[in-house]
Amino acid sequence: MRQVVDNDVRAPATVYSADRVLSAPVLDLPPGLRVNVRLRMDGMEFLTLLPAASFPVAFFDPQYRGILDKMSYGNEGESRSSARTALPQMGEDLIARFVALIDRALMPSGHLFLWIDKFHLCSGFVRWFDGTGLEVVDMLTWHKARFGMGYRTRRTSEHLVVVQKLPKRAKGVWKSHDIPDVWTEKPLRDGHTHAKPVGLQARLIDAVSNPGDVVIDPAAGSFSVMSACGEVGRDFLGCDING
Repeated sequence: MRQVVDNDVRAPATVYSADRVLSAPVLDLPPGLRVNVRLRMDGMEFLTLLPAASFPVAFFDPQYRGILDKMSYGNEGESRSSARTALPQMGEDLIARFVALIDRALMPSGHLFLWIDKFHLCSGFVRWFDGTGLEVVDMLTWHKARFGMGYRTRRTSEHLVVVQKLPKRAKGVWKSHDIPDVWTEKPLRDGHTHAKPVGLQARLIDAVSNPGDVVIDPAAGSFSVMSACGEVGRDFLGCDING
């Protein structure tokens, strides 16, 4: 079928495109913020220093306080959970404030990749986006190919919510169309309790940014996003409170 618009015959539109038509603005970073280094600073402070509407991609991996508060098994801080509880915990109000500042930093149609645990995925998290221009557009599951913790079922996966800043669009913005929504990759043994898959993050960065663009991460943890940026020719700008 062909589409007629204003008496002109045109090819039918498609939602797919292998090209990215958006370009990020030229950055003017304040002193103290340097790309491709492991910054040690508070994530909220970091986000307040960023220029507004400037970045195509953000990652956010909160250390969820809620899973410890609401699903306590009586062994917090013991054995395998000790590394987790040693990390600074984030309540939902703090997470919402992070999200609001990420919304401010993202350029129009930019993407936030939000790591989320099963508990918050099931109990609800969209309220964190209230008052922002962010909307959920997709989700991926990372299959870690190893047995994890769990009181009933044992964890073998984590989840990554794909969020886009308005205006919501895919054509000309998301240029890769062969990324599966279940991704198998073993986590790196880098000593961090919540290391994330570099390969998956690299594919996602490549899909929604251009070479030389800057990707932000205000809670970098093991700095796996920085490694992913290096694999696809992007610059990294991020921090962690533990450096």
